[in-house]
Amino acid sequence: VAGSSAGRLEGKLREKTLTLDTLNPQVKAVEYAVRGPIVIKAGEIERYLEEGGTKPFSEVIKANIGDAHAMGQKPITFLRQVVALCTFPELMDSPSFPEDAKRRARRILQGCGGHSLGSYSASPGVECIRKDIAAYIEQRDEGVPSDWENVYLTTGASDGIMTILRLLVSGKDSSRTGVMIPIPQYPLYSAAISEMDAVQVNYYLDEDNCWALDINELHRSYQAAKQHCQPRVICIINPGNPTGQVQSKKCIEEVLHFAYEENLFVMSDEVYQDNVYAPDCQFHSFKKVLYEMGPEYFNSVELVSFHSTSKGYTGECGFRGGYMEVINMDPEVKAQMVKLLSVRLCPPLAGQAAMDVIVNPPQPEEHTFKQFHQEKSSVLGALAEKAKLTEKILNAVPGIKCNPVQGAMYAFPRIFIPPKAVEEAKALGMQPDMLYCLRLLEETGICVVPGSGFGQKDGTYHFRMTILPSIEKLKVLLGKVRDFHIGFLKEYSGLE
Repeated sequence: VAGSSAGRLEGKLREKTLTLDTLNPQVKAVEYAVRGPIVIKAGEIERYLEEGGTKPFSEVIKANIGDAHAMGQKPITFLRQVVALCTFPELMDSPSFPEDAKRRARRILQGCGGHSLGSYSASPGVECIRKDIAAYIEQRDEGVPSDWENVYLTTGASDGIMTILRLLVSGKDSSRTGVMIPIPQYPLYSAAISEMDAVQVNYYLDEDNCWALDINELHRSYQAAKQHCQPRVICIINPGNPTGQVQSKKCIEEVLHFAYEENLFVMSDEVYQDNVYAPDCQFHSFKKVLYEMGPEYFNSVELVSFHSTSKGYTGECGFRGGYMEVINMDPEVKAQMVKLLSVRLCPPLAGQAAMDVIVNPPQPEEHTFKQFHQEKSSVLGALAEKAKLTEKILNAVPGIKCNPVQGAMYAFPRIFIPPKAVEEAKALGMQPDMLYCLRLLEETGICVVPGSGFGQKDGTYHFRMTILPSIEKLKVLLGKVRDFHIGFLKEYSGLE
């Protein structure tokens, strides 16, 4: 009998348990444009060139993702010194490491189990690092109090954003949680909303007004959403990604007043807080503005703010370091959140150490200050220069309009796509700006992300590009974009 059943098994191929039909449908619904089909195609072209293939260009320039080091930015020496000392404490005896860095590394290691970065930390993070973050927030916000027990270390800001959304998503049908997000948005938000099967509630930023957030649009979006879901949370990205705008204090006040009135939880993504370039703009944290609105607001609006090691002037994406500050959360809910955080044990310790250096950098009286200050100013100065250059060159191209890049690391220009190209894209079953970006990649080797991956008003087309390449490379990139765009217009509108 055993033999005959074995024979039957050989004849029939065993089917896989996990197929596209049995896959979690929420996973299928997730899209993440920043590493989407266009980037996969760029990788294929790169491999083809490495294997000796020929194209009309010699290299692929990846302007698709805010990855500073991959684009050639050098690490901040002091940050790497502290992390190196934490990772390999025997270096404490080396005279080539400054005492300022050793002092910080010793303090961090004292907070680690067994004085080792290889131990788990408490789930919310290493206590002395949480205290340093609270001190940084207090200093940044000019004295607004910050309680270190409200600070939680995260694996990059993304991990914190996912955790908070997980707490907020509940209900069925018309009582399902609605999540208000800016359009255009960073696709982490739409991906998380899809994965959690929440309801995405779009509010549109005003492109004609430098991507400003319009309070009337928030009201419109909220009222429309209430017909089919329960909006419970509003997400804000300031400075903006992909749009690069820096919000005014008045605008932030209006958003917070709106959240107070409509009883919305506020999530403020402030990972680009050090990236402000426009001389007439300044970063205002949501927390500081909330405090200045008075105790009635400051003691009631539920607010979580996020920061990260990945952006700013350090660009340390690979460490996956970040934190969130949680204020006015119901104590019983907070206990549930800590439970959720404890399931993932703790964020990487090296990332926590890197975050500590960002919030506790060399001070003017320390020996390492001069070099640190020089490196920081050089990175931010170059970004400011590249922000202006990108806006200027793109705006000189017929059929491209680019708002000022006030902050963050991206330009999000609007591109005119002729009707003939729009028809061709539809026939191919793709978005018109996807066709545009694929053609740009295949003809020039430049990889940017279509605006459709971030959301945009119907009938408008954009792409997002980072301003991270070196000035020389950025000039080449922008020149190629200009020539390609003019050729594209000629081809599809028969224009001379």
